[in-house]
Amino acid sequence: MTSKVDVTKEIIFASSDPNVSRQISAMVKSGRLKKIAPRLYTSNLVDSFESIVRRNIIDILVWRYPGAIISHRSAQEMRPTPQGDFFLTASYSKRVTDLPGITINLIKGPAADEGDMPYNGIFIASEYRWVLENMQISRKTEHKSKTLPIAQIEDKLEKILLLGGEDQLNAYRDHLRQVSVRLDMAQEFEKINKIISALLATHSADVLSTPSAKAMAAGMPFDKDRINLFEILFNAIKDEYFVYRANRNRDEESFRLFSFFESYFSNYIEGTEFEIDEAKQIVDSGIPIPRRDEDSHDILGTFRILSNRVEMSRVPTSTDELYSILQSRHSVLLSGRPHLNPGIFKTVNNRAGNTEFVDYHLVKGTLNYGYKFYSALKDPFARAIFMMFMISEVHPFNDGNGRVSRIMMNAELVQADQTRIIVPTVFREDYLLALRKLSRQQDPGAYINVMVKLQKFSDNLYGSDFTELKEYLRQCNAYEEPSQAKLEIIDRIIR
Repeated sequence: MTSKVDVTKEIIFASSDPNVSRQISAMVKSGRLKKIAPRLYTSNLVDSFESIVRRNIIDILVWRYPGAIISHRSAQEMRPTPQGDFFLTASYSKRVTDLPGITINLIKGPAADEGDMPYNGIFIASEYRWVLENMQISRKTEHKSKTLPIAQIEDKLEKILLLGGEDQLNAYRDHLRQVSVRLDMAQEFEKINKIISALLATHSADVLSTPSAKAMAAGMPFDKDRINLFEILFNAIKDEYFVYRANRNRDEESFRLFSFFESYFSNYIEGTEFEIDEAKQIVDSGIPIPRRDEDSHDILGTFRILSNRVEMSRVPTSTDELYSILQSRHSVLLSGRPHLNPGIFKTVNNRAGNTEFVDYHLVKGTLNYGYKFYSALKDPFARAIFMMFMISEVHPFNDGNGRVSRIMMNAELVQADQTRIIVPTVFREDYLLALRKLSRQQDPGAYINVMVKLQKFSDNLYGSDFTELKEYLRQCNAYEEPSQAKLEIIDRIIR
């Protein structure tokens, strides 16, 4: 007799056909199939029953509960919770525990609505339905609850407001209202309506639970992923001891010479490449090199800020001052490139390779929140490298973000009378990779080590003899490309 049981399928369902039932029984006896639950079998004789059920859970639900609705948090997650709970709306309530590793929670509720998606005989709740269902009271917490954490709902609404503006969030609310009327969910709608109203600043923000939602309601939304990075760096450096390296360039001439090299290397990293003597000529004369007007002004703008001891002693004491200092320095830095809107925070998003920087809507809010970590740091070196990473990660301007972030870092060190930090060409990749490791892998160790090493190297750059310092930097391989040499830190003593 030809087999009617398809053993190529991982899950085999019992049948009302007597012939099929006999074949399944025979296969179980012969060891070709295993029973994993009432009227449910598997041809997979290797993997655990729990794993088999989890990856086939939707097909099992379709077979067991025709007409039911995948609802509440399960409609959004489409998988069991980590503790194995799955939620369906049906015409009755029941808790079913006969599936290995899975608990099916049947919740009595409204039948499928016009917006619910049909799927092989069952339905998947529409987004508006499951969002309303997640406003219901749950006696259980965390992964056993039928509802998602309210923070996830707030996050969803925040994104709608951020990306689509008030009109889109209001339209979303209108859809929720319509569905709530059809499903008799007036109480659920009232709860989410208060959250939406709070985000739109038409209702008290007391109903909001997350800092980001409260910040948005206050008109200062921020990038949560970046704030998480700032907290990671803050925790890594807040109690760390850093070697105090006193500033050796206190007189005007040596301060200006260090500022020249700092300007030269900071621009070189960003692709504004000159020979060292060309750059010195630009700074000394104040005259751009022919046919390189904009690049020359980049050198001049950077040097103008870095060589001003009063300007480089300014550090922010409030978020408003942070914005002001950033914008004023950036306006000088890119004064030769008016098409890049110097001194104006970006109004479109920017990226570098695969890295998306902070959305332009979130620049001030992210700086505002990051400032809280910065202001809690006491060690000047810690404040400096935190400030540099924060500005670099936010990328608040259309261009010039790397340079302005390093200026902000070194202003912290000048104000504390410590050695400023230069990133030589040869060390560019180490520096950028360390930033990337913190940004992408949430690992601050390499970044901290790189900045400590760079300050140790920079501590040797003192004095007012250009030729001597230029030669020292050559001996350290500072001008070389990263692929051609390694940075040599040579302790320098002036006799």
